[in-house]
Amino acid sequence: MSILDTSPDLRGHAPRPVAVPLRAAASGAGVAADAAARPATARPAGPFAPRLLRAKKAYSTRFVAAAIEQDPAAFGLITDPARAPRPGDVVLARVVTIGQHRRLESPVSRRQILFEGDEILVSYGSRYAADQFLAVLPEDLGPCHLAAAGGLASRVVDQHADVEDATVIEPIGLLSTSDGVANLEAFAPHTVRPARAEVPGAGAASRVPVIAVVGTSMNSGKSTTLACLAHGLAAAGLTVHAGKATGTGAGNDAHLFTDAGAHRVVDFTDFGRPSTFGLPFEDVRDVFATMVDVLASPAEHGAPDVVLVEIADGLYQGDTSRLLTDDAFRSVVDRVVFAAGDALGASGGILALRALGCEPSVVSGVLTASPLATAEARVALDVDVVPTYDLCLPAIALAAADLGPVAGRVGGGHAVA
Repeated sequence: MSILDTSPDLRGHAPRPVAVPLRAAASGAGVAADAAARPATARPAGPFAPRLLRAKKAYSTRFVAAAIEQDPAAFGLITDPARAPRPGDVVLARVVTIGQHRRLESPVSRRQILFEGDEILVSYGSRYAADQFLAVLPEDLGPCHLAAAGGLASRVVDQHADVEDATVIEPIGLLSTSDGVANLEAFAPHTVRPARAEVPGAGAASRVPVIAVVGTSMNSGKSTTLACLAHGLAAAGLTVHAGKATGTGAGNDAHLFTDAGAHRVVDFTDFGRPSTFGLPFEDVRDVFATMVDVLASPAEHGAPDVVLVEIADGLYQGDTSRLLTDDAFRSVVDRVVFAAGDALGASGGILALRALGCEPSVVSGVLTASPLATAEARVALDVDVVPTYDLCLPAIALAAADLGPVAGRVGGGHAVA
């Protein structure tokens, strides 16, 4: 199957100019000249701790924000404008021009309204969002964009025709500690470990059943499908752990899974990644493998009966396709649930999944909001098509997950060859 190569370089995309020209500073000097005039490493003039405490913090930086609340004096700034940021580096930036993102998701997922001139704490990374932006890691601390409401500083190189130009931000400096640049990974509650191939047939994490939810594309209904499945399984009396392994950091999906009844929820931001796009594939794979291991481990309420994991975007996104064929995925995933936007997408998606060696157990997602589309899919497919919200019913959720009356037992073996 031919897939889109989504490795970090632009692959023919010309970098977009900063969406709206940056206005000159009050002194008349431009932003670039102002940045060039700063010393390479310094604290801004005046008390920095109160300024840092006042800055609006993003969801992606929530663990750093907690550390700032504990000891704001432990942080400074690195202001070398030529310095190349790394994924996860935390940056204090000023909002220059409001665009697509008018709000910044806070550490507790409150939507903070942005004003021009606001200082915000976000993190660097890349974004792949077919319905919004393609954005890449900037090469320096020059003006860039707020590419996601969860707090992603990035350089937009392409965008969907129906979205506004991205909000423009001016980096003031990289947040620093006594150890150097503050990176999300250093503050995350979980550490990514190298993936290891499991013994065929033995599975991973004491054989806790693992169900992956994948889909045709962004907004095909993957998160809602996983949430409804979690709700139905929890209502059946099972202990459910859930996570989102790839994508762009935001709190809405994690909170959705919690509200649906999952007893433990993590996503890749809990492992110090603000986004998984643009990372080396080996890092994406290791995040997935470590997350499954964490979710399959006992928590304060005991061991889980089942683990649910969402894989972002669609099958033609390069990291997704590679992950589905990797031993780290194939050795632990027992069932694959597929979300699609329409019947034709479901039909093509099933063929694509099978070409990757995955046998889907259930089709659900946005297409099931339409009775006609659902009927079309049922005629065309040899896989059960289940309306998304029917998965909230315990009997249907258990059947979709292929879990019998005994918790923790997998009925049909691995769904990947």
